[in-house]
Amino acid sequence: MSKAVRVRYEKGVLKPLEPIDLREGEERIAVLIPVREERRRILRKY
Repeated sequence: MSKAVRVRYEKGVLKPLEPIDLREGEERIAVLIPVREERRRILRKY
């Protein structure tokens, strides 16, 4: 399942701004899109 999740980069770590359902150590692929450029398109899609 794919899901868009907003994240914030702090001290070298991407931190999700909402809860995500992952087990400890589980891996995913992240596609980083600047909020200013793609916010409306992403929010409409999900």
